[in-house]
Amino acid sequence: MMRNIYIKLGALICFFLMAVTGPLKAQQAKNVLIFLVDDLRPELGSYGNTLIKTPHTDKLAAEGMVFNSAYAQQAICAPSRMSILTGLRPETIGIYDIFTPLRSVHKDMLTMPQFFKKNGFTTVSIGKVYHHGHDDQENWTVYFPKEPNSYLDPDNAKLMARLEAEGKGGNGPAYESADVEDEGYKDGRVARDAIETLAQLGDERFLMVVGMSKPHLPFNAPKKYWDLYDRGSLVVPSRSKPEHMFSMALTNWNELRGYHGIPAEGDLDDELTRTLIHGYYASVSYIDAQVGKVMDALDTLGLREETLVVFMSDHGYKIGEYGAWCKHSNFELDVRVPLIISAGKSQKKTNTSDALVENIDVFPTIVEACGLERPSLEGKSLMPLLESPGQGWAEAAYSLYPRGEKVMGCTVTDGQWRYTEWRDSRSQEIKGVELYSVGEKVRAEANLAGYAKYQKDEESMRLLLEKRFPRNRASFY
Repeated sequence: MMRNIYIKLGALICFFLMAVTGPLKAQQAKNVLIFLVDDLRPELGSYGNTLIKTPHTDKLAAEGMVFNSAYAQQAICAPSRMSILTGLRPETIGIYDIFTPLRSVHKDMLTMPQFFKKNGFTTVSIGKVYHHGHDDQENWTVYFPKEPNSYLDPDNAKLMARLEAEGKGGNGPAYESADVEDEGYKDGRVARDAIETLAQLGDERFLMVVGMSKPHLPFNAPKKYWDLYDRGSLVVPSRSKPEHMFSMALTNWNELRGYHGIPAEGDLDDELTRTLIHGYYASVSYIDAQVGKVMDALDTLGLREETLVVFMSDHGYKIGEYGAWCKHSNFELDVRVPLIISAGKSQKKTNTSDALVENIDVFPTIVEACGLERPSLEGKSLMPLLESPGQGWAEAAYSLYPRGEKVMGCTVTDGQWRYTEWRDSRSQEIKGVELYSVGEKVRAEANLAGYAKYQKDEESMRLLLEKRFPRNRASFY
């Protein structure tokens, strides 16, 4: 009698375990597709921007989880992308500039394509994935290099030829709106290559990273995307700098000044500012359309429900705020990024999370999503947030940015405040301190460090920063 009871009880337990674990196994992703976009701030309809036109990314957001408080670990292309692709922080990798390829320093450091390739996945790199195109190339099964920028407007083509003949070379204009099809510019060809590759993969498990170069300078996009915007609706941001800002907090944005027609010094006038904002928005809409094409291909090929899709940016960007442009700072505008993760159309419809997450979390997330054994990574899998976005999560998100090799800016946010210490890179001696209210996450108005009214807040944030960047740590180099 007792034996029969135990047998029945055992059967019930097995049934229960199958009921519980079955769906979990079914939810494991067979494939991973990452859209890695360059210089994209959270300027999307799904992030509350009512002016910008991003219907395809908004559709993806409606089928996934939108992370409202996602942060890059350094606001510059090469170190940020190395951090994403290794799941390690820049201070662990030790590369903070755009000139040093990962493999020139770390021959054996584990990377995302290396890990997935070893686990039997076909790894695909298309467009701008690493900043240095050929870095880590041996770990991509299929590799499409990033292409150089091109100018298709006849007047700009003549200008480029003249500059070349005069021995000036360098960058061309900072924007262009040629009346061409999407594949006229390189990101249209990235989408084409992604679609063709998806069709050829068959039943192979794959990790595909689709690297979109826009909205990085130059803001070159087909005319039809420029035509989506009414120039009169574009607002010139305030050029005022935050009060009591540390002297090294902003840069002279030489990246933009290196383009033809941009003044070498001083602020841009309203007309040029509007043109560049127009070009940035047109470039975002151009990228959005390419995302839509690739997602349509996933649907057509029957791959959508078995593919985890990640949409992300390497860092944020300034489009005239503080009279400044580009990235290269620790301000919220430069380190906050869009991040959307979708496990398929059947994913739960609680579509936003305010949890503090970081770009280094993407690698461990896709590892868990695919049911693989986690390697040694510094990020944290976000899979639990896809199921329960309101649960308690990280207390802070961290970033850094150097000023040469002598000064390192270390920064932390808790979602309410952003606290930054500018330190001697080797001795950790503090050169300057900044405390900003995050507010609406658009612009910082005043450095509140040193004010008695905010002393407790400053001390709390200082202690939070020291958890990641202790003052007795070794040199950053």
